[in-house]
Amino acid sequence: MKRLIDLHCDTISELQKRGDEETLLENQLCVHMEALKRAGTMVQFFACFADGKEYEDGKPVWNGRHRQIGPEAWDRAYKAVLDMIRRIRKEEQEGLVVVESYDEILENDRQHRITAVATVEEGGVLNEKQERLEELYRLGIRLITLTWNYENCLGYPNSRDGEVMNRGLKAFGLEIVERMNALGMLVDVSHLSDGGFWDCIRVSRAPIIASHSNARALCGVPRNLTDDMLRALAEKGGAAGLNFYPVFLREEVSEVTVQDIARHAAHMIAAAGEDLPAIGTDFDGFVCRDVTGYISGPGEMERVWEAMKQQGITERQLDKIWSGNALRVLKEVI
Repeated sequence: MKRLIDLHCDTISELQKRGDEETLLENQLCVHMEALKRAGTMVQFFACFADGKEYEDGKPVWNGRHRQIGPEAWDRAYKAVLDMIRRIRKEEQEGLVVVESYDEILENDRQHRITAVATVEEGGVLNEKQERLEELYRLGIRLITLTWNYENCLGYPNSRDGEVMNRGLKAFGLEIVERMNALGMLVDVSHLSDGGFWDCIRVSRAPIIASHSNARALCGVPRNLTDDMLRALAEKGGAAGLNFYPVFLREEVSEVTVQDIARHAAHMIAAAGEDLPAIGTDFDGFVCRDVTGYISGPGEMERVWEAMKQQGITERQLDKIWSGNALRVLKEVI
């Protein structure tokens, strides 16, 4: 049976907005328990995401190049993230268990249970307080996506502005990467500026991941990774999760198909080797049903598997993409 590890979905953040009306067991989103089971899911990473600008009293300050969000907003966003972590724990049931280590993942799999790994998407919630990182670790967070789409205390986001894109991690960001290494937390460079990416490659002592990023050579949005970046990530022992969001797959969004996911997988293998690509769907970070005939959730992952086979990707390589590459990184880091 195929075993799937998905490095990124936004389902918990979406459920949080809906109060207690919907749960992982039953909802109108892409990701729910039945779909996870149909996909043969071994591990699902759930992002706790809080958009800092939504917690501003007024509009974030515009400095001419990017938004600057005030510290009070990041404090409020941090509280929202803590609520989401509690939500993940409340969702725990017989068929889904939140874990904090590689050994627990293997034990869950032996018990035929799906593993949930809690993550934070938006390092700005640390707000220059390293003790918050320690608290997140104690609460079970095992991955942090350093930035989202705004400058924060760690660094700068991906951007079409070359000056912003070239900026690296701030001093606090460098400290946090080192501390995440020491604790055993995955450093996630999706959404990060190119300069920040290269700083992570240079500073991190452990493999890093891009949880939901594609190949910039095939789709030239700044959220994707250049071939040099893909190779550096592979040489670091990391992985890149293929993002299913149509905007990051091809420029003609309305024409996207699952074959586009396969094209990005094949390109990653050609550019950086078969030990790099993984799955990072970004389900519920976009509306799956927006494109007619496109994939609607994890229950249709068999279509992606078949598309990759048609692209010439071998069964061995597929096993690595589905779970092997991610599992290797998890074993080394957490």
